[in-house]
Amino acid sequence: MRRISPLLLCSLLSLPLLAQSPRTFDSFFEERTMRVDYFHTGGPGEETFSLDRVVADGPWAGPRTKLLDMLDLGKYRFVVRDLATHGEIYSRGFSSIYGEWETTSDAKSRNQTFHESVRFPWPKKPVELILEKRGERNSFRPVWSTLIDPASRQVNRAMLEPLGEVHTIFESGPVHAKVDLLFLGEGYTAAEADEFVADARRLAEALFAVEPFRSRRSDFNVRAIAPPAARSGVHRVRANQNRRTPMSVEYNIFDSERYVLTLDNRALRDVASAAPYEFVEILVNERQYGGGGIYGLHSTAAAGSAFADYLVIHEFGHHFAALGDEYYTSPVAYETGAASHPEPWEPNITALHDPAALTWRDLVEPGTPIPTPWEKEEFEEHSRAVQKRRAELRAKNASEEELEALFREQQAWEEKFLASQKYAGKVGAFEGASYEPTGLYRPEADCIMFTRDRVGFCRVCDRAIRRVIDFHTD
Repeated sequence: MRRISPLLLCSLLSLPLLAQSPRTFDSFFEERTMRVDYFHTGGPGEETFSLDRVVADGPWAGPRTKLLDMLDLGKYRFVVRDLATHGEIYSRGFSSIYGEWETTSDAKSRNQTFHESVRFPWPKKPVELILEKRGERNSFRPVWSTLIDPASRQVNRAMLEPLGEVHTIFESGPVHAKVDLLFLGEGYTAAEADEFVADARRLAEALFAVEPFRSRRSDFNVRAIAPPAARSGVHRVRANQNRRTPMSVEYNIFDSERYVLTLDNRALRDVASAAPYEFVEILVNERQYGGGGIYGLHSTAAAGSAFADYLVIHEFGHHFAALGDEYYTSPVAYETGAASHPEPWEPNITALHDPAALTWRDLVEPGTPIPTPWEKEEFEEHSRAVQKRRAELRAKNASEEELEALFREQQAWEEKFLASQKYAGKVGAFEGASYEPTGLYRPEADCIMFTRDRVGFCRVCDRAIRRVIDFHTD
């Protein structure tokens, strides 16, 4: 008889109960979504949470079989534990605006509160919700928990009346078996409703023209909603364009003029609840270049920009597959320049502490050196010149046409330059990534997460996206 070591036995016993037995979705959940809203507050030396409300949030659109998160992505993770059995019955990783804000200098000088939500299938019995945060060694530790009784008078089971008309862009199958993507429109008036639907169709086609989305199109359902705005456009403080829109989407997040998100999480969730969804792409009715994307939260793109296709694809890469930014020469709001870097959890960035343990080592061809040489100094010199010209154009309030011309000039140079590198098109470890010129590495010389070049996703990003698609489809 084979003996099990005490260490292995301990590991087996600590596994979530759901992973050890063939329990089904119907044993624990109803076919609706529970949304737990809470406040996330922090500042110098503290981080706290407090419950806001628990509400019904539309039909359940996620998988019925893959209840426990196996992707290991995100700065945070939430776990739903059945009180009767103490077993984990649902979990998901995610990131948040707070998680980005705490990396800015602003977080060192004052407190700020952000509204957040987690969503999961409606439990039939009382559960414990546990929030966890990733530490320096990438392990999660609990930071907050609360008990939820679905039968409590404090829980609102009522569904919200739709705040906008739901349009089907395309539908490939049942919501539980497919990835459900929802396009939300912001800054579109009632008279521009048809324009929004046209934008949603156009930009959905742009997303699904790029691999791996093109070959996996049949694994997606895509819908669209645009609550009517009183005036066209969104809040752009630097342009002195003041707007109050249904979801409060705005430019200048973290005082970065091109960074677009909404801080009004409740409004966003209330609008989205009209449709089954797992992922949200917000199309902003603006010409000014801008966008943003946070894993498991939402992504945004200026639908009227000449680079709208790129913005949708790049930002959705953040939101959908937790892909990190690979560029490092553009100004950002985050603090950079650390002497050393822990290994990132993003699947396309590495600190390369041990080249032999490179996470995408299996994609590296024999003969490709790690780290991988490229003409980094020449690229940086050109990029500095472009950034200087861009800052001058912004300072004189230049038109979008002038900025787009600069972007096209930059794109033409970078496409040619990066394609000429000795190891172009090969997977390696190219220094310069995630806003850091040294100490962090990206998988290929070029990728849509690095530049606006027409190169699509590199093989490491492609694989990361396919992994998420596989996880969210039954």
